[in-house]
Amino acid sequence: DTLADKEVLMSEDLRAALNQYLVMRKENMHDLLLPKGRSIYHQIMEKLVPLLEKEKGDHPKIHNLYDLEDMFGRSSFWIVGGDGWAYDIGYGGLDHVIASEEHVNILVLDTEMYSNTGGQASKATPKGAMAKFAEGGKLTQKKDMGQLAMTYKNVYVASICVHVNPQQAVRAMIEADAYPGPSIILAYSPCISQGFPMAESIQHCQMAVDSGYWPLYRYNPEAAANGNNPFQLDSRKIKGDLFKFLAKENRFAAVMRRDPKHAQELDDRLQEQVVQKNHLLQVLNKEDLEGQFH
Repeated sequence: DTLADKEVLMSEDLRAALNQYLVMRKENMHDLLLPKGRSIYHQIMEKLVPLLEKEKGDHPKIHNLYDLEDMFGRSSFWIVGGDGWAYDIGYGGLDHVIASEEHVNILVLDTEMYSNTGGQASKATPKGAMAKFAEGGKLTQKKDMGQLAMTYKNVYVASICVHVNPQQAVRAMIEADAYPGPSIILAYSPCISQGFPMAESIQHCQMAVDSGYWPLYRYNPEAAANGNNPFQLDSRKIKGDLFKFLAKENRFAAVMRRDPKHAQELDDRLQEQVVQKNHLLQVLNKEDLEGQFH
């Protein structure tokens, strides 16, 4: 209301800078997310802050704006939670956020179970894994949160594993924060309840990626706006042994020991799903699909 108050006297330069800021804030949110050298918003801020400092003594409302200088800055909002919340009990709220046009980032630390409450099965628990409430091995497959989010077409989506490819993880987080809309990043997170030594987390995560169990990718809708394929597969083709990876985790190995035949059936189906998913990702990543995004 400072601009609307006729009793507040200010220079034309300050009034123009404040009006430019309001227009930029309402109509060109994307510009706020650009690097300083490319952003009109940052150019406005370089003028606005010195003007507020110069004229803060002319009226209390101008002084209030100067005191609230931080509110003119670019804010970065992140929601961080586990898979039990994201895939399961909090999915309704999460889906509401990613279905919006708001610039909100979501980081899901995916341990594939309710880790904080004792290792109960969640919708992130993979088929064949033993967990509380799934003592004989979970019969249904894991919810594919990444593909669900990509169906909205306006959500930045990434699958990362810091232990395997930290550069890809950092790049995904930077891109998500720069994207002018909702984003969700799914981070593979080792957990002691998975049943392997935490000291071997780096090697184990590498096996997860190499076997195709946890593919790394980024989906950026802005690329489609430029006529390019929005999907980028960052992990290589399957080159590891999925069953060797599963055998190292007690949540799978325990089912194998208890009922080898049943475990084999579940693991065979899990491998089939892993292969199908990776084949789909390979198809999405093909350059010859670019034409459909023009």
